[in-house]
Amino acid sequence: MEDTTRTGGMEKRIELEKRGRKPAEITEFVLDNCRSTNIVGLTDEFVALESLSLINVGLTSLKGFPKLPNLKKLELSDNRISSGLNLLHTSPKLTHLNLSGNKIKDLDTLQPLKEFKNLKSLDLFNNEATNMDNYREKVFSLIPSLRYLDGYDIDDCEVDSDGEDDEVNGNDDGDGDANEDDSEEVFFLSASDEEDEDDLEDGGVLLDSVYKDLEDESDEEDYVVEADEEEDDYEYEDEEDEQEEQQQEDSSPARGKKRKHEDGVESGN
Repeated sequence: MEDTTRTGGMEKRIELEKRGRKPAEITEFVLDNCRSTNIVGLTDEFVALESLSLINVGLTSLKGFPKLPNLKKLELSDNRISSGLNLLHTSPKLTHLNLSGNKIKDLDTLQPLKEFKNLKSLDLFNNEATNMDNYREKVFSLIPSLRYLDGYDIDDCEVDSDGEDDEVNGNDDGDGDANEDDSEEVFFLSASDEEDEDDLEDGGVLLDSVYKDLEDESDEEDYVVEADEEEDDYEYEDEEDEQEEQQQEDSSPARGKKRKHEDGVESGN
């Protein structure tokens, strides 16, 4: 009864995640934490599926795993899988397989994986198999196509996330191998472009500051010149007013009589 309930959980989750789409239109499916002991509801109709995540579902086996010819990335971490990896053979394009946190105990359980010609990345963290002598050497020897085991290559160099994404997404040259040269070239070009953009932005900010300062100085000079011109105008107008008043005084009759009187006094003396 318990298994039936848990199994039904996966079917309901699949219907929910479909969101009205047809199975053949779906390329990515996330069914994490849906709780089921085996695969149900996931059928061969999902022919376009490239990425499938079944993390922490409670799987004890891969019984019922469908034929997914285009599947490249499969997440099965934190389940209870101990065998049955041969059931994955219906997905020959698989490049990334995460089995960390399961019940895989020995190298014999991993034997079916040697048939995968495109498998580049394999994760087996928290499995008993990782405790065997020469574990890494044995797994790399078992799976010739493998390039990364538990995040590191055969020389213990950490995986390049960009490179891994290219492999998982199937960006290769047609020979099954990811095109490392192309991915690296694109990365460096992108970094250079970003630096150029930063320089241009910095230069633009500096030039804007210089132009703003020049405009401010020009405005101040214009203000000073205008102020000086206004002051000169005021002085000129004052001089004109004084000359005008003097002319009026000279021409007035009272002023003329006064001057005659003064002249007569002087002559009498």
